[in-house]
Amino acid sequence: MQRTLSIIKPDAVKKGVIGKIIDRFESNGLRIAAMKKVRLSKCDAKAFYAVHKERPFFGELVDFMVSGPVVVMVLEGNDAVAKNRELMGATNPKEAAKGTIRADFAESIDANAVHGSDSLENAKTEIAFFFAQREIC
Repeated sequence: MQRTLSIIKPDAVKKGVIGKIIDRFESNGLRIAAMKKVRLSKCDAKAFYAVHKERPFFGELVDFMVSGPVVVMVLEGNDAVAKNRELMGATNPKEAAKGTIRADFAESIDANAVHGSDSLENAKTEIAFFFAQREIC
């Protein structure tokens, strides 16, 4: 059993597709162990995406992530990291497989609907960024 972090980004929240995205997770064997809707501060977004701070898109990413509320979740299940990434699809929605979250709900490579941890190690760090252990059921 693994846990991973998922974020429904501001573009998908604004579109009103939170429930549709959650259904994708639950219908594919991932259980929601924790969930909350938050509005990130610039400081939060910069800290969370610090791994990208040297990349040219960092400022735009931070601005996008603070542009509206997000839904953060801890997903739990067998091979949760890989399953979540499969359900999300490629970062660029134009390259995402049909039926994936990004193919169906993302607008662009920048406004790509969801974030998911890319490894078990990063999942642990990312989950701890948003959730205290007592918040995870």
